[in-house]
Amino acid sequence: MLLSSYAMGNKIAVIALGGNAFTRAGQAGTHEEQEANALVMARSIMSLLRAGWGVVVVHGNGPQVGSLALAHEESSGVVPPQPLFTLGAMTQGQMGSLISLALRRVSGWPRVRPAAIVTHVTVDPADPAFSHPTKPIGPFLERAEAEELAARRGWSIVEDSGRGYRRVVPSPEPIDILEAGAILALIDAGFVVVAAGGGGVAVVSGPDGHHGVDAVIDKDYAAQRLATSLDAEALVLVTGVETVMLDFGTPGQRAVEEMTLEEAERHLAAGQFPPGSMGPKVRASPRFLRAGGRVAVITTPELVYPSLEGRASLLEGRSGTSILGYTRGPAPAAVETSALVGP
Repeated sequence: MLLSSYAMGNKIAVIALGGNAFTRAGQAGTHEEQEANALVMARSIMSLLRAGWGVVVVHGNGPQVGSLALAHEESSGVVPPQPLFTLGAMTQGQMGSLISLALRRVSGWPRVRPAAIVTHVTVDPADPAFSHPTKPIGPFLERAEAEELAARRGWSIVEDSGRGYRRVVPSPEPIDILEAGAILALIDAGFVVVAAGGGGVAVVSGPDGHHGVDAVIDKDYAAQRLATSLDAEALVLVTGVETVMLDFGTPGQRAVEEMTLEEAERHLAAGQFPPGSMGPKVRASPRFLRAGGRVAVITTPELVYPSLEGRASLLEGRSGTSILGYTRGPAPAAVETSALVGP
C-alpha cells in the first residue's frame, strides 16, 4: 500500500464511472452524446471536490472499445487492425480527454486541475477468464447481426440485460496498478486524476518486461485495486440505478440504503447479485473495505454527494447505497482540504 502526506492526512475518493454512462441506452455513441453525458458526471465529481475530497476517476470503456474494435476490423483492408489492448489504451486517451475537458467546463473558479494518465494493470496469464470470456463490449446488436459477426469474426456473444446481444471478451482479475506511484504523486500535487480507464491496459509480466494481452479488466475491480493502493477512504461505484436492490425482479424487491460489509458478503453468498452490472460492484466493495477502506457507495451520478457526505439530497431526500467498513453510527471525522482546486 502506498502512503503519502496527502493520503495519510486527507480523504481520497476513487470514483468508478461506467462506460455505459457515457453512451447510454438508445444512444449511438456520438461525440456530442458522450460530451453531454460527461458533463453530468463532471458536476457530480465537482460536488465532492468542493466538499474537500481528493478524487481519482476510473471509467469503463466497454461500449467505446468494442465500437473501436469493430471499426478497425471493418477497415482492415485499408488500415492494419490493432490488438484489443492497444485499443484499450486508445480509449483511455479518448475518455480521459472527455472527462478532463468536462471538469474544466463545470469547475468555475478556482479551476480544477485534471490530469489523465494511461494506466497499465498486471494480470495473471493463467487466469481462467482467458478461456471463459464474460465482459460485454461494443454496441448492442440484434441477434441475427450479432450471430453473423460472431461467425465471421470468431467472436463470443451473449444476450446482455434484455437490451440486445454483445461481443464478450476475457476479463481477468487485476493484480497490480503499474502507475500507482505516479497517480499518487499527481494527487499530492493537487490534481484530479483520471486513471485505470477501462480497467487499465491489461499486461502480463515476462522475463523481458511487460506485454499487453487481449482482455478488458472490469473497471469496478480495477477501481477497488487502485483505491486500496492509494489508501483511499471511499470507493464510489456509479451506475444507472439509485440503490442496490434485494430480491430484484420479484414482487418483494426492496432498496437498501445502508449495509455493513458483513451484510453485503452474506447477500453475495446467498446469490442476490449474480454476475452482471451489479455483481462486480457489490463484490468490489467488501474487498475494498476488508483492505482498510472506510465506505463504498453504489448509486447514480446525481446521488454521489448526498450518499457519501451523509446529507439529505435535494432530490426529495433520496440517497444511494452505502456499504460501511465500520460499525453503524457516525463515521469518523475526516480532514477537509481544498487542495484539489487551484489556479
